Amino acid sequence: MSNIEKINKSTFETIKHINRYGQEYWFARELAKTLGYSDYRNFLSVIEKAKEACRNSKQKISDHFGDITEMVQIGSGSERELESIALSRYACYLIVQNADPSKEIIALGQTYFAVQTRKQEIIETKKYKELKTEEEKRLFLRGEMKKHNKLLAFTAKKSGVIKSLDYAVFQDHGYKGLYGGLGSKDIHKRKELKKNEQILDHMGSIELAANLFRATQTEDKLRRENIQGKEKANQTHFEVGQKVRKTIKELGGEMPENLPIVESIKKINKRTKKQLQGK
Repeated sequence: MSNIEKINKSTFETIKHINRYGQEYWFARELAKTLGYSDYRNFLSVIEKAKEACRNSKQKISDHFGDITEMVQIGSGSERELESIALSRYACYLIVQNADPSKEIIALGQTYFAVQTRKQEIIETKKYKELKTEEEKRLFLRGEMKKHNKLLAFTAKKSGVIKSLDYAVFQDHGYKGLYGGLGSKDIHKRKELKKNEQILDHMGSIELAANLFRATQTEDKLRRENIQGKEKANQTHFEVGQKVRKTIKELGGEMPENLPIVESIKKINKRTKKQLQGK
């Protein structure tokens, strides 16, 4: 196993710090070293791009990038204070999105911070916090999936995925990446679903969350990198699916094709509406 293969989510967890308020942060110099930047000055240019992306996303830069001094080893076990930056998880996410894509550790960092950032966004959603049952979580995530699939379709169209058949192929590439080579028909067969039953309607909350992340990250990458051509769009969807699958494996999760099907979300919707009408 190579050194790169040994690097996983624990690499970024190891250099994470927690302040007295329980908030997590990373030191810029530590992150630069982990991401393979031997010269911190080169890393500063990446941070500036990340700050610009932060500004463009209507976020306050000061909420995610804080100037500090960091104790750094300079040899012989001695340390000295050097200027650095305290970074939020979102800041780290923006940094790896703007870092050198040829570095394999950057790709791993993109997957890690993207997954964790999206996970935190869902957790911090007030509505999601209030959900207590599996049914409630499924209804919420299925609704999010519908919303983001529409956005994904719009962005894919701008990338060159125009016709309905093209979009079906595009979607199949995403499934194949996430489900270890299984396309829509293969998943239907494996999970013993009927032809008229939609895969997403029979997913539990964990499987829905994985597919939601696949959709949101593909849409973001298509738009951010201005990917053009349906072949490139298909490959992008496949690669994002693969990265989500890899992250699930690293976290010790069950592969999505092995997760059981559950009651149709449509039945839950009907039942919920009747209960509301009864009240």
